[in-house]
Parts: sequence; structure tokens; C-alpha cells
Amino acid sequence: MDPGNGGRRNQASSDLRAWLALLRPNSKHLTKGHALAGTVTWELRSSQSADLGSRHGEIVTTGFSDEEQMLLDLVDRFVEEQLMPLEAGVIARVSTGEPMSLLPDDEDRLMALCKELGLFGLDAPEEVGGAALSAPVMMAIHERVNRTLVPFRFPPDSPNLHMLMVAGNADQKRRYMEPYAKGEMRSNIAISEPQAGADPGAMRTRAVRDGDEWVINGRKIWISGAADADFIILMVITDPDLGARGGITAFIVEKDTPGYIIERAIPMLGGTRTYELVFEDMRLPDSQVLGQVGDGYGPMQHRLTSRRLEIGGTCIAFAERALKMMCEHVQDRIVFGEPLASKQAIQWWIADSEIAIHATRLMVDDAVAKVQRGEDIRNEASMIKVFATEMAGDVIDKAMQSFGAMGMTQELPLFLMSQRIRMSRIYEGPTEAHRMVVARRTLAKHPSK
Repeated sequence: MDPGNGGRRNQASSDLRAWLALLRPNSKHLTKGHALAGTVTWELRSSQSADLGSRHGEIVTTGFSDEEQMLLDLVDRFVEEQLMPLEAGVIARVSTGEPMSLLPDDEDRLMALCKELGLFGLDAPEEVGGAALSAPVMMAIHERVNRTLVPFRFPPDSPNLHMLMVAGNADQKRRYMEPYAKGEMRSNIAISEPQAGADPGAMRTRAVRDGDEWVINGRKIWISGAADADFIILMVITDPDLGARGGITAFIVEKDTPGYIIERAIPMLGGTRTYELVFEDMRLPDSQVLGQVGDGYGPMQHRLTSRRLEIGGTCIAFAERALKMMCEHVQDRIVFGEPLASKQAIQWWIADSEIAIHATRLMVDDAVAKVQRGEDIRNEASMIKVFATEMAGDVIDKAMQSFGAMGMTQELPLFLMSQRIRMSRIYEGPTEAHRMVVARRTLAKHPSK
């Protein structure tokens, strides 16, 4: 595909190496002047990707091609030199009660730099200007970006992108997925309701057909990013008798649609905000149905599975950072004449944390390899959601305890990391619901004789 027509073909390896050399080791900061003219492009094909193994269910450790590693080096530099310096300001604002957000000028600058460096649409298909990166590379990028609490991600948000990829028609991909992949639009998804959280079949938001249109009435709650979204993916009931088994439909709703109301912002842990949405006689044409009528549950689960896997990567990133902070601190802190690190209790905290992080990484790597092979990972995603969130919460808590009173302050990043992970035990399905479905699947796999 011609780059002038929106394609992102790979430059020659020698050019890519020469360009990356500009970013290391002589340059102290990433700036626009370091980039080649135009948008940097990537084409990391499966032939260049890591050897993911061929045996079903094999747990493997991913390696990366030279080109993939150069991309990851670029992401490392971006995080360390562009995002980390902004973290102290983010923490300071949250500690005074402000929302967790970037200053507008910082966000605009980062978005412009992403465009210049080609750090957008990384897992989007090539036909909409994406780079179509593999699942292992995307997880490696996700972990790197989550080393910091700065609320910035390379556009777009992958789970919603994947839902558009699997359910969108050609017109919807042109109108929504393509600008979304390029970072020109923002999106969110609206599933939960006041009486329907973990059980989507209990939804009451209803779409009723009226000629060539649908009339939607209802309410959604705990919706992230609604205030900034250009469009939302709205999950509703179209057949109450069928419920989750053929009665749920997805709609694309643009932000200025009459009858779509952002009722209120809800302060959450970690300086974040969710929103309550109201739909009053909102009319949508058939063209806004995402996928097939009554077939919204499957694409929604595809999207949720993608997010749950990302949560595993976030938990690893947070836990590794907390462990590093703990290790550095306990070796410097003198207690009763000895380094805190000399105490067996502390050594066991460190050992248990390292073991748990390693186990979580093996689970995530295994699931990512299965995604790359096109396998269903819903069960693995549920297990990761349970294990990773509890692991990260435990490691961060140990790190906070090791810092004593300082660990209880809002000066270290640990308090925000702890609150973010605590919310992760609820978001994308509570821990108890995931344990329930894992148990159900396991029992079905081993029926009584």
C-alpha cells in the first residue's frame, strides 16, 4: 500500500537502524528534530516475529526480531524521557483532589510526537493505516507504557479497536475505525447499568425498532472516558426474552446524538472519573448497529477478553516497579543498626514477590502466544484477571509496608498504583465472577463418572 494513501510500509532496515541511532545514546531527549522527515512507519510481519512455539498449550518465552526490538527501544525512550518527567505533576494534582489527567499542552505535544514517530495504530490493520503488530509486541509495548502512572497511551485504545475490527462493516470502519486508529477520534464502551454489572443479561437499556430507526431508552453507569469520547459503543437489549443469548445488540453512538446525556461524573479511586449516562428516546438509524442485531454479546466478550489480558500486563508493570522500589529502599534503610534488607521477613517479601511476578508473566506470555495462534483465551483471560490483580495488589502492599510511614503518603507513586490495582479487581468483571466462570469451565472439563 502506498504510504501516501495511508499505508505504513516498512522502511529499509538500514534506514530504520540509522534513524534509531539518532535517539541513542547521544541524544538526551526525544524531540521532533530527531525524527526522520514524515511519519516513521513499521511493518513487523509474522515472519519477523518471535517464534511462539507450535505445541498447543505450550508456555513459551517470546523473543523479538531486530526491527521489533528497535521499536521497543523507541518506546522505552518515549516512556523514560517523555512520560516519566510528567508523573510528579500528575501525582501532585491527584493528591490535591484534581482528576488524574495531563495538562492540555502536554497531551497535545505527546500526541503530535506519537504521530511523528509512528506510535499510533500499532495493532490496527494496514487497510486503515495501521501497523498490524503482533500480540507479543503489543503486550511488550503495553507493559512499557504502564511503567508510569502518566495517563497517556499510544492511540487508539486496543480493546475497542478490536471490537470494531471483528464487528464493524466497511462503512463503519471507514467512518469510525480509521480515524480512531489514527488517534483522530476517541471512544469508550457502555455496558454496566445500576442493576447490571457483572451480569450483562440483566441489562434494561432497551432499543425498540421504529421503522428504519431504533429508539433507545435507559441508563448506563461506571463508564470511563465518556466526557472525551467522540463516539461510544453502546450495549443494549433488543430482545428481552433472549437476553445475553441472542438479545444483546451493540450500537455506535456519536457524542452529539439527541437524547444522549452525560448525567454526571463519579469520582473514583486513583483520581479517575467514571460517568453515568442517560438515553432518552434516542433515535439511531440501522447504519449505527455494530455487527448483527442480537449478536452483540460475542464481540463484547472479545473486547473484554482483550482488556483483561492488558490488565495482566499492567499488573506486571506495576508490580515490577513496586518491587524495584522496595529492593532499593530496604538496602539503604538502616533499622536497629542493620539494613532492612537483612531481615528475613523482608527477604521473604522480596522472594515471594519475584516468584509471583514470574508466574504471572508466564501466564500472560502463554495467553499472548495463544492469541497469536488464533486460539480462544477467555478462560486464560479470566485466570489472569484474578491472579494478576491479586498478585500486584500484594506486591504493592509489601512495598508500601517496607517504606513505613512514607509508604502511606501521597508523595510516592505507590498509593496511586495501589488504588489503580484495587479498581482492576472490579473493572472488566469482578474477581468473584471470574472465579465462578473458571470453576464452571473446569467442572465441565472433568465431569463426574
